[in-house]
Amino acid sequence: MGVQILEIAGRKMAVLPLDDYERLLETAEDREDIAAAIEAERRRKDGVEYLPAGMVDRILDGENALRVWREYRGMTIAELAEKSGYGISMISKIETGSRQGTVSLWKAVAAALGVLPDDIMPVD
Repeated sequence: MGVQILEIAGRKMAVLPLDDYERLLETAEDREDIAAAIEAERRRKDGVEYLPAGMVDRILDGENALRVWREYRGMTIAELAEKSGYGISMISKIETGSRQGTVSLWKAVAAALGVLPDDIMPVD
């Protein structure tokens, strides 16, 4: 690596060929990627759940998050109703948006799905 040291306005500056500079950038980016991968693995081992991109896309596209999560967990409306202690009709109405639900309902349904209420509640 051919580096030239210059002094400009009292500050020392390193000048190097563009190829060397680009190689340094790639190395720095690789180190950042490695650090991010190590952190992601640590979080996974700590129990943080990662979601498939398709699931995230469905929610971002406006699909009902409760339905997306329920399907992701492989549950029917009846199974979710039973596990949460609420009726099939109520869960169905929540999924279609015709009912809003109470705080206690959202907590129970979230617990049944193993998520936080914020993960499944509609965003207005």
